[in-house]
Amino acid sequence: MTDSLTESIIAASIEVHRVLGPSLLESIYEEALCYELFLRGIPFERQKEVDVLYKDKVIKGQRLDLVVNDEVVVEIKSVRKLEDIFVAQVLSYLKSTGLKRALLINFGESRLIDGLKRVSL
Repeated sequence: MTDSLTESIIAASIEVHRVLGPSLLESIYEEALCYELFLRGIPFERQKEVDVLYKDKVIKGQRLDLVVNDEVVVEIKSVRKLEDIFVAQVLSYLKSTGLKRALLINFGESRLIDGLKRVSL
């Protein structure tokens, strides 16, 4: 399944990777992607705090890299290879937020397309 919002996020990510290249700090890519989304007029929230519910207890402290247009969670990595634990992390973010779509983006890859993973519930 493709949609225009995730395609726009991917296009912005590819532009960031094209300009900066691979293997910088995640925080650099996050800042650059936020600026690229801003330039493209795509609304987002950065470092969004999300509560986790455990039984009847609300636990604070979870932060999402980006939530784009109140619809898509974006998790940014800069690692050699995406691990299964990162997918599990994104799935937990989707469950916590009630959102259905996420992008896991690894800027550590030499070709960004090899570091993109769509995740959905």
